[in-house]
Amino acid sequence: MTVPPERRAAARDAAEQESAFSHPHAEPDVTVAYGRHPDQVVDLYAPRGGGGAGAPLVVVLHGGAWRAAYDRRHVSPFAAFLARRGFAVASVEYRRGGAGPGVAGRWPETFDDVAAAMDALPGLAAGALPRTDAQPWAEGAPLVDVSRIVVTGHSAGGHLALWAAARHVLPQGSPWRPPGPGPSVAGVVALAPIADLRTARELSVCSGAALQLLGGPERFEERRPSADPAALLPTGVPATVVHGRADIVVPVEVAGAYVRAAARAGEAVRLRLVEDAGHFPLIDPAAEACAVVAEEVTRLLDGPGPR
Repeated sequence: MTVPPERRAAARDAAEQESAFSHPHAEPDVTVAYGRHPDQVVDLYAPRGGGGAGAPLVVVLHGGAWRAAYDRRHVSPFAAFLARRGFAVASVEYRRGGAGPGVAGRWPETFDDVAAAMDALPGLAAGALPRTDAQPWAEGAPLVDVSRIVVTGHSAGGHLALWAAARHVLPQGSPWRPPGPGPSVAGVVALAPIADLRTARELSVCSGAALQLLGGPERFEERRPSADPAALLPTGVPATVVHGRADIVVPVEVAGAYVRAAARAGEAVRLRLVEDAGHFPLIDPAAEACAVVAEEVTRLLDGPGPR
């Protein structure tokens, strides 16, 4: 009997999710708070790849449709994988969910937390990350080079990563605009991101999560200009989108819509499509797609810095 393509795709997605979630939790070297709420914490992982002092900092924003059922624990193996590649890693927790079960995000708290974490992270990482025996250090050399920060995130976290890198183009007076005059990151590598909220709404990605994030249909268009990465272009920040061609959770059409929006705004966004990969291999250390992500982070860091 022939199995319908939809069933084959669903079975593949389930197997990929099971693999990504099968790894044991990777304990961070230290957890620090950037606020007083229990969810306002960051797990820090010291670099272990033998790259020497002054490791760049990779900020990880986890996915899960901005819903409370998913927290940073499921990306801890991915964070540890990046640390083994020689990066210092900060895995950010933030407030998710809402008034009811399964509701996506909190307005404005989800955005409050990401903005606060990004502003606090250079000082937190420089002051709290311990040196490890697994990494050689020159005496007196800094552990982390906080002038070299890349933001990455998966799915809903990919949306937040692109948004975090675009905060400097928010209107003056926005509570989320950073204190400095320009972008504070070297770039962003967004993994299967919910990068265009209008397209995500049209496709009902993650059961309408984008619509819920912004407070429902009556608030969607009002809030979208300050929350949708596709509405904050151009940013002047180098960006790469990595997406699995076989992704049925966040269809590749969402990434395509963001890349096209960037082109219309006069900005080039690199799109790397991973063959034979769905949604979850991008954060699965056992999958080849995860190595692609590390490669893209390295490529971006080897290019021009903040503009």
